[in-house]
Amino acid sequence: MSTPSRVRAQGTGPLLALLAFAQFISAIDYNIVYVALPEIGRAVGFDAHSLQWVISAYAVAFGGFLLLGGRAIDLLGRRRMFTTALALYGLSSLAGGLATEPGVLVAARAVQGLGGALLLPATLSLIATSFEEGAARNRALAVWGGAGAVGLALGSLLGGVLTQYLGWESVFYVNVPLALGAAAVAFTVIPADAARERDRGFDLAGGLTATAGFTAVVFGVVQGPEAGWTSAQTLVSLLAGLALVGVFLAVEARTAHPLMPLRLLRNRSLIAAMGITFVFMGTFGAQYYFFTVYLQNVHGYGAMATGLAFLPSALTGLVGTKASEWLLGRAGIRTTIVTGLLLGAAGMVALALAQSPTGGYAALLPGVVLLSLGQGLAWTAMFAAAGTGVDARHQGIASAMASTTQQIGGAVGLAVLIAVAGAGTDASTGPALVPGLRTAGFTAAALTLLGVAIALTLRRPAGTAPDDPASAPDVRQPQRVNAA
Repeated sequence: MSTPSRVRAQGTGPLLALLAFAQFISAIDYNIVYVALPEIGRAVGFDAHSLQWVISAYAVAFGGFLLLGGRAIDLLGRRRMFTTALALYGLSSLAGGLATEPGVLVAARAVQGLGGALLLPATLSLIATSFEEGAARNRALAVWGGAGAVGLALGSLLGGVLTQYLGWESVFYVNVPLALGAAAVAFTVIPADAARERDRGFDLAGGLTATAGFTAVVFGVVQGPEAGWTSAQTLVSLLAGLALVGVFLAVEARTAHPLMPLRLLRNRSLIAAMGITFVFMGTFGAQYYFFTVYLQNVHGYGAMATGLAFLPSALTGLVGTKASEWLLGRAGIRTTIVTGLLLGAAGMVALALAQSPTGGYAALLPGVVLLSLGQGLAWTAMFAAAGTGVDARHQGIASAMASTTQQIGGAVGLAVLIAVAGAGTDASTGPALVPGLRTAGFTAAALTLLGVAIALTLRRPAGTAPDDPASAPDVRQPQRVNAA
């Protein structure tokens, strides 16, 4: 049996920088398109209904392919999948910038989502197998999370600058050199993958049912607010997706080489992390959308001004991820997550209270600071929880499980909160939006407390056994090293 590749001790600094940069690219791409949406709609020919698919195509593909991507990483190799993901990102971004028809642009965004479904679990798996569980891994996750927090916030600023001065196409073109350059660097930083182990088969039935099921669920959730929750399209998609997920679980219980080993569901920390990522993305993740709507549709901010308004969030999020590393080492995962979620909930309430038809930007800053600080604390810690006690051979699929619930939670949360914000008004701009936006903020804060309840089920065990039956050290596992 061939052995997995080993990470060189001398390479941890450049490796961490590369993984953080990959997260930065992914995070920028998540937000950079929002500011450019109006211009994309006018230039490419989207109508009011179809424009949402510039965002939704990415979310559907990302959420649907995560489990398949995570298992591919475990079986086919971390470097192979990491570089493949970045290549998909770069080439699909080029196609998006060249698009002149809505269908082409939506397809390009879907391929970007597929790249994300490979990139996120590949990055988390490389962190989990390269840095020792504990302080070294916490530090690596803090650096990775900090890059993501900055990328999310700067994505809006960069989107505004590029759209205003270079046109909407540039928000796609900017990813091309970043992604392809990172893919090239990966070959010099990440050790080559070992040959595939012959006794580890690929679960084709599980891969097909999981991908189809989760894609259908995310599609139904995304379509629900626009098509109607009782429409045939939404109901068929949701019911078919849930049925396929049920078939997937049945397949996993019977196959010799499961896509998602069901014994992972006995890992208490991983299951809690999945619940927390679901709540987190459905509440924290939706705030970027509502903050943009408030600034642009209520107060008339342009693309550049909106981007600049996100800068305090970027700086505070970076502080939060650094503080998360410190708090993880002193108080543990549970306390760090609970603290982050409570701070974020307080920030959502403060933001909601500060919103008004005549209010200034300064009134929003206390809420922005609390929300971003809490986000940085919780983001790092919840992914630390997802990798705790998981065998190195299953880190890819474990991170994909937590990321899948994160993506579905984001789609569900945004759909629910948009419905809350829009209740009682048909307005799309102006002061009439404020009551609904405030109600959505209060609702998100209340839902965040569900994440707190889940986090309280976590515990810090004296010693956590890996998910495999044999807990003895396995010489086949990659050698872990301390952070540089």
